[in-house]
Amino acid sequence: MSAARSPVRVAVDGRIATVTLATGGKLNALSVAAWEALAAAFAELGASRTVRAIVLRGSGGNFAAGADISEFTTVRADVVQGTRYHEQTVNGANQAIAECPIPTVALIEGACVGGGLEIACSCDLRIAGSSARFGVPINRLGFPLAHSELTAMLGLVGRAVALEILLEGRVFGTAEAYAKGLLTRVVDDADVEAEAYATAQRMAAGSPMAARANKRWIRRLAPVQQPLSAAEIAEHFSFFDSADYREGVRAFLAKTPPEFPDS
Repeated sequence: MSAARSPVRVAVDGRIATVTLATGGKLNALSVAAWEALAAAFAELGASRTVRAIVLRGSGGNFAAGADISEFTTVRADVVQGTRYHEQTVNGANQAIAECPIPTVALIEGACVGGGLEIACSCDLRIAGSSARFGVPINRLGFPLAHSELTAMLGLVGRAVALEILLEGRVFGTAEAYAKGLLTRVVDDADVEAEAYATAQRMAAGSPMAARANKRWIRRLAPVQQPLSAAEIAEHFSFFDSADYREGVRAFLAKTPPEFPDS
């Protein structure tokens, strides 16, 4: 995790750990390697008995701008690959963050869209600079948000706002993100790093036992939908065989507007 070329860097300073998405280029687009490294980082930090708070951030002025679409034709080209990609790779990382027993805060700068927004929603708190941008514009790529990746956002914003975000596919600013319930706090860009680490310091100063218990019991008591059946999961991921998915990815990679067929 500490290797210079790793897409995820981990640094520990006293009781606070920093996990940095550093995929290089493409606004920190998330490759399979990045998702897997993120899951590994949070699994390792979650087992620590000395780390008491984790700050998750992106490098180069952006949090993360979603999955690396250039990989889609090789890592999620059909239903089998796509199901494994979402259920194991992406959801594995998001679950590792959400279920980490140590308090987490997302330090959000710049782009925080698609998979990046999923990651931020999996953190306990989200603190954003005033010029950050949010959204899930995958409707133009011809596929829905995977069911397992929708849970964290639904828990923050509810049904109506989740529908707005996904059906419109707009990218919007921090004032709207805060009003929708996506963000804990918005501060000036120049202050976002200091505010995130001050928040982490407050977390770290508290009882680690109490923090772990609060996280556990809030997860347990929060309303949870019944899990999907195997048939429902298979139906969901059938979109990988659709003309819309093929056209959306083709158009993105070709840098042309998509032309989706009538359903």
